[in-house]
Amino acid sequence: MLRISLISVVVAAALSVCNGQHEKSCDVFPKDQHIEVGSSVELVCRTSCSSGKIFWTLNEKNLSESLSKSINSTHTVLSLSNFTQSGAVVECRSSHTDQVLGGVIVSTYSKPENIKCVFITKYVPGGIPDVFTCSWSHHMNSTQAIRYTILHDSLNEVCNSEVAQCTIEDSLKVAKMFLQSNGEITVRAKTDAWEAYSEPYKFEPRHIRKINPPERPVITPSSDRLSVGWDSRCGGLSCRCEVRYHKISESNGVTPKYLSRPLSNYSATIEEIESCSNYSISVRCATKEGLWSDWTKERTVLTKLNKSHVRLQLWRKVAEMGENGKRKVHLMWRGIPSTCEEVLTYTIKQIPYKDNTNLRNDTYTPCGASSCDVELDQHAHRLFLTVSVNGALLSDDSVYVPAVEETGLAQVFSIQATAHEGVIQVSWNASEKPTSRFMIDWTHDGNQYHWNESVFTAATLFGLMQRKPYNITVTPLFNDSTGHGTQANQICSSIRVPELVAVRNVEIHSKSAFVNWDTKSQDPCSGVVTYVIFYETQRQPQLNVTVDGDEEGVWLKDLQPNTQYTVYVEATGYNGTTKSKTMFFTTNMFDSKLIKIFSVCGGLLVILVLSLGLACAIQWKKFYEKPVPNPRLSSVAKWLSHNHQKMEGFFQPFKDQAENEVVTDETQRQQGAALTPVCNGKHNHDEKLVVCDPSLSPTPESEPIERFSENSETQLLSSPEGSMVFSSSQSSPYRSQDSVEPLLPRLEKPSRSDLCQKQEKTTPKSVYVSLIMFEQSGAR
Repeated sequence: MLRISLISVVVAAALSVCNGQHEKSCDVFPKDQHIEVGSSVELVCRTSCSSGKIFWTLNEKNLSESLSKSINSTHTVLSLSNFTQSGAVVECRSSHTDQVLGGVIVSTYSKPENIKCVFITKYVPGGIPDVFTCSWSHHMNSTQAIRYTILHDSLNEVCNSEVAQCTIEDSLKVAKMFLQSNGEITVRAKTDAWEAYSEPYKFEPRHIRKINPPERPVITPSSDRLSVGWDSRCGGLSCRCEVRYHKISESNGVTPKYLSRPLSNYSATIEEIESCSNYSISVRCATKEGLWSDWTKERTVLTKLNKSHVRLQLWRKVAEMGENGKRKVHLMWRGIPSTCEEVLTYTIKQIPYKDNTNLRNDTYTPCGASSCDVELDQHAHRLFLTVSVNGALLSDDSVYVPAVEETGLAQVFSIQATAHEGVIQVSWNASEKPTSRFMIDWTHDGNQYHWNESVFTAATLFGLMQRKPYNITVTPLFNDSTGHGTQANQICSSIRVPELVAVRNVEIHSKSAFVNWDTKSQDPCSGVVTYVIFYETQRQPQLNVTVDGDEEGVWLKDLQPNTQYTVYVEATGYNGTTKSKTMFFTTNMFDSKLIKIFSVCGGLLVILVLSLGLACAIQWKKFYEKPVPNPRLSSVAKWLSHNHQKMEGFFQPFKDQAENEVVTDETQRQQGAALTPVCNGKHNHDEKLVVCDPSLSPTPESEPIERFSENSETQLLSSPEGSMVFSSSQSSPYRSQDSVEPLLPRLEKPSRSDLCQKQEKTTPKSVYVSLIMFEQSGAR
């Protein structure tokens, strides 16, 4: 009802104003609204100058129609609840013309909150507080100056300020407030446009009392503890105190330790400390019911060396035997921090053994604070390290070095090492021989060693340097003896991607290409997990191929012939990626393998044609230059005509010609062996002639022997069957030889003796037998 009556009053006032000269105006009221954050507000829009519906906007964003309600034809009310914006512009607009009919700015303010107050004793320790201070939070972005006032018991203004803090240093006023059993204050924030009051803050004065920090604490270090004392500045009051301490090297990310002291106890002893370490210490105190004071300024102190904390952990690294017959042994130990102020003396004593007998030829070597190098021969030795302070023994330790050829010692096997994100894990198999524990040592440069003992067959190495190659050795231990060490393969603590990746070469084909690449890095521990090869053309989207980090090349398949491609390689490692420069290449029009095949086949075909032509030329040359028989090398034989009566009709003796005859192999084969003259038994197979010497024949001496005349004329011989035999003319020394087939019955081949007897009884008749010879001109 109250809300409706308020609206009615506002509407009535608006209507009264509209009478007269303003009855046709439009506007939104009330103006310049300042409301508390989270409260509600109602605005009225007068629409006398416009007809039709209206709508509301908040910072130019339309508001829901359900938030507005029309009172009459000229007034509409907008209700906004839980308004939290620091400032907003609310406008009333016409639905038909989108014209702004009026608008207002609504601003919000908040009240002060989170009030904290404290009474402080500044001058007299243990006396009545003389300072009262309060602080609060006020989230405002006001352009107007804000004035704050602290109201005590909601009436008295005890402090004024322009910031969210106020301090009262009037000792009488503070004492009056402190001596009250309970108190209550309120903070008021005020501007010219609005004012806001905080919720009441109620307090018990003794519960918010805070004393000054103690005086500078006094710290006394000893070998096993730190003694701390201080002045609490509590006067006659009973105070409780607290000591805070921590190692300086562990201040980052490590929670400090606290040591609480009972009432009226203003000293403490810190026992859980490490030798030769810097500690930071501070103290604070408070009354029995009051607030803690501020911490004193931190003091740093160096602890003493505690003998019970010394653990030398002596170990050694034995090198190979040198040319001088000596082994270099690098001894190293830890357990005594280098920050210790005490003057320490380190000595190495060598005790050699030979045939398991102590030779008692001890050798002493002074050493530095953490390592020492000595030389040993091939025999077994035990090395003792002694540490003394001012001549007094502080600690000692020993290590065994076996002989060079000592056998029967334990040794691990199957050692393996893996790395992941800067941590190396090592595992191995123990020997069957007795083993109580294992010593693991590792180094990245051969100079700085780290080592640790383990009773397990696996170890995890932390705190390694990034991207460094490590050599790890595992040695079995049994009582005071050591076995032989086994070294794992060198392994990097972590791997980074190479700094440079470059495409080395592209082997181009028509529809494929083989891409090679190289990587370069100055880091010895660089590697690639995967390679991604990106390639594309101007008209097609980008494609990629992924291969393992061990690959150095990849085939790009299904490419388009005679097309330009761009390609680059991206190497991905554990710490990022590296990209190569872009390279261009153009695929071939045809496949290079096909071109090679055609080239080889064409070459073979040319060689075959040339070879065939050469062979033909050689054969033609042989045929053209075939040697012709020389008639001067021929001989004549006698024809036994009385045994061949039929042959007399075929051949007529030439007049004035010698009765010698020339018989060829062909005529002998055709006529049989009876035509073979008496010969000396020599056959010239190369000329295919049987040459008979007439002088060797048993011809009667009375028979004349006539030589063949080279000047004879051409004679025509006729036979009863009409066959003819031509002899060559005088123009050529060669005679034409045609085969004259005699019509004789085939007779058995007579023996040579029979032939000679027949020749003696018959009188031969001479006849010329022509030879078929090639003329030099090539005609037959």
